[in-house]
Amino acid sequence: MGPQRLLRSAATALIWGFLLRLTTAQEAILHASGNGTPLPSKDYCVLYNPHWTALPSTLENATSITLMNLTSTPLCNISDIPPEGIKNKAVVVQWGTCHFLQKARIAQTGGAEALLVANNSVLFPPLGNKSEFHDVKILIAFINHKDFKDMKQTLGNNITMKMYSPSWPNFDYTMVVIFVIAVFTVALGGYWSGLIELENMKAMANPEDREMRKKKEDYLTFSPLTVVIFVVICCVMMVLLYFFYKWLVYVMIAIFCIASAMSMYNCLAALIHRIPYGQCAIVCCGKRIEVRLIFLSGLCIAIAVVWAVFRNEDRWAWILQDILGIAFCLNLIKTLKLPNFKSCVILLGLLLLYDVFFVFITPFITKNGESIMVELAAGPFGNNDKNDGNLLEATAQPSAPHEKLPVVIRVPKLAYFSVMSVCVKPVSILGFGDIIVPGLLIAYCRRFDEQTGSSSIYYISSTIAYAVGMILTFVVLVLMKKGQPALLYLVPCTLITASIVAWRRKEMKKFWKGSGYQVSSRCQPGYTVPEAAGILTVSCGPFLVFLLLRVNTA
Repeated sequence: MGPQRLLRSAATALIWGFLLRLTTAQEAILHASGNGTPLPSKDYCVLYNPHWTALPSTLENATSITLMNLTSTPLCNISDIPPEGIKNKAVVVQWGTCHFLQKARIAQTGGAEALLVANNSVLFPPLGNKSEFHDVKILIAFINHKDFKDMKQTLGNNITMKMYSPSWPNFDYTMVVIFVIAVFTVALGGYWSGLIELENMKAMANPEDREMRKKKEDYLTFSPLTVVIFVVICCVMMVLLYFFYKWLVYVMIAIFCIASAMSMYNCLAALIHRIPYGQCAIVCCGKRIEVRLIFLSGLCIAIAVVWAVFRNEDRWAWILQDILGIAFCLNLIKTLKLPNFKSCVILLGLLLLYDVFFVFITPFITKNGESIMVELAAGPFGNNDKNDGNLLEATAQPSAPHEKLPVVIRVPKLAYFSVMSVCVKPVSILGFGDIIVPGLLIAYCRRFDEQTGSSSIYYISSTIAYAVGMILTFVVLVLMKKGQPALLYLVPCTLITASIVAWRRKEMKKFWKGSGYQVSSRCQPGYTVPEAAGILTVSCGPFLVFLLLRVNTA
């Protein structure tokens, strides 16, 4: 019977792990208190089934129960109850050996008030066929074993607990904030790219301006082969970050500071150049430098430095990170150019597979069953199931630093400022890649509008499609209660919409191959820019930074 019980328990755990996201489990707060003056206490997150047991919504209305540690016994038989008894106690048992409802029945028979099931890896929710245990009435909850271990180390052996389930806000405002940031960034980046395209076409119509453009810009061809190499490098960087996080995270932070400061300068300088006032300048080394641009560069560097110094100050550092991140995304969207829809399909398609693999497939490969993408986006200690803050339950990461990769837009949830912060991720995040990658397609659509004089139909439709994809991502996120790869919904929405518009306008062939910089009526009529000018060009510096910073999440 022993092997059969073990096999049955393993099968049950496997099935529940597969159906974890479909359960009716709900988070609750376990308020643990020890002995001493002042009275030490700490809150922990537990899972329970609200359809089985009702919990009060406030700590004041919760009942105080003495905690008893029985993790050394399976509690599968009456004989497992210790001689001193468990009457009016909340007993903590280990997952396994027999069904947890069997443990609950034994605990109830011994007079216990509650049963806490500690598990070593993930928190299995209290779900099962209770019809076989209809007589079980005591409170059943699940707690992470590491939390219980921390409870004993922090509060000692004499612990009393109260359990309650605070009400959740009906609306998560962070989704609206992230939605506005994402749509605003891709829309502005695409529009900006179109303005640059129009200026390029006008410059190419003038031989003198054309030569000045060639001297001013240093570009790298972004061919389909380059796209494939780029995705391969993304995969390699992802794996390297996963295994060597404690070293590479500081490299990424340094790169982000430099790249975001330069991006913010480029974005703000473009606006300042349009202001006709305060144009006093100084001459240095034969070059004329505007004083206002010197102050602007100092401001951008100062913002990046302040963020770098106080990046772990969760109360307000996220504001600076988001500002720098928006500038970074804007600069890349307006700088990186895809020559045709074919390159867009290859890039977005490969990165979609990249996202799906690192979010949905890697949990079956990693030892802790967590997504590599989510692990890297959340950073160490961002998930309770990590092994003492390491990214791997292995000796390869003996001491991961308490740092997060600065490659996401972060917005704190209301729960961050409440007791529920011990149960949920206190911030909502959106990876830069979920803005930049679709933004490159929207930028191409905007440039194609300028090249063909098509009244912005491609740009507007693709931007609306991006917004619809973001809404779909949020809907699935709420329903599944699990981090989602946003590109899974953004890529089909944007690619299909752009394809339908091109097909309806009978421009699919031109849209697929690129227009070759045909000058629209807003430029000098009768002049066609050479086909060679339509080659995809990408600034070398931002391209390399983008290679290093392509880590995203839902």
